[in-house]
Amino acid sequence: MPLPAGALPRAVAVLSFSVLLGAAQRRPALSSLSASCWSRPHPVNMLNSYNVKFQHSKALTSPYPGSHIERSQVPEDKVGWLTEWKDYNPVEYTAKSVLAGPSWADPQINHEGFSPKFNERDGEVERKSLNGLYVVENGRPRNPVGRTGLTGRGLLGRWGPNHAADPVVTRWKRDGSGNKVAHPVSGKNILQFVAIKRRDCGEWAIPGGMVDPGEKISATLKREFQEEALNSLQKSPEEKAKLEKQLQKLFSQDHFVVYRGYVDDPRNTDNAWMETEAVNYHDETGETMDNLPLEAGDDAGVVKWVDISEKLELYASHSYFIKLVTEKRGAHWSEDPGSECHE
Repeated sequence: MPLPAGALPRAVAVLSFSVLLGAAQRRPALSSLSASCWSRPHPVNMLNSYNVKFQHSKALTSPYPGSHIERSQVPEDKVGWLTEWKDYNPVEYTAKSVLAGPSWADPQINHEGFSPKFNERDGEVERKSLNGLYVVENGRPRNPVGRTGLTGRGLLGRWGPNHAADPVVTRWKRDGSGNKVAHPVSGKNILQFVAIKRRDCGEWAIPGGMVDPGEKISATLKREFQEEALNSLQKSPEEKAKLEKQLQKLFSQDHFVVYRGYVDDPRNTDNAWMETEAVNYHDETGETMDNLPLEAGDDAGVVKWVDISEKLELYASHSYFIKLVTEKRGAHWSEDPGSECHE
């Protein structure tokens, strides 16, 4: 059942969300650590082992991606819905590609016969948020983090949460003799991950994508990696079968959920937003991925192994996900020990 405005549970109202992190039960509270540990390179601040307080940054980007639409400006102190703002006048925008009615998009709210069941599974479409219940106002879901300066759906197909999955495939950087390479300053081993350069915006990113209706997250993670990093859509049935067999070893081994929840994404609006589940699949010996030729496909322009460090500038909140992986693996992140958060 939709929540009426003002009835949002207190935990969500204060914008404090539950997050599943690997080995979270062993991590100490972070309240005593320097705020800078979690404010770079994007404004996501860890409050403790389980809660994340989000602030919109990329979700306030203008012009809106793929358009000349300028969002209404939202001051930082007026992002949250708990702050009254009677003069708030957001721009309404839904891309023509969405309004054309593709299979992955909802109709407009007032469309005859369209009665979405928000905050629950609606047939094959998952309309539940990973962060709990969200408010529905005047028939439209309300972004749980706050104002974005834009209403409608922008480039997003679903009203409310749009679910994605991000496979973070990693290995250790090795020298010509097969030995792990340590960073000369931090002394920690350097981790690499498979990165793609997005065709739509030219930014480097994790090779993830949208969860299809009725699809399990585990299937999305594997499918998206195959499509974007191995170009499986252009392979013959025999080649696909070979890739599938090789990947099965990597995707069936122990892995950990890096993050589940809301994403500060430039496509977000007041009524539609991105959520993701990021999962780390680590090739400890490097043998599995060495036998898989990377080839950009689908939404990727380029694909390659990238050394991980705090200098990375990635799409949406992807840098944050990568940082969490380095902490879990005990890998290099920063040359400045004072800027790293330690377990």
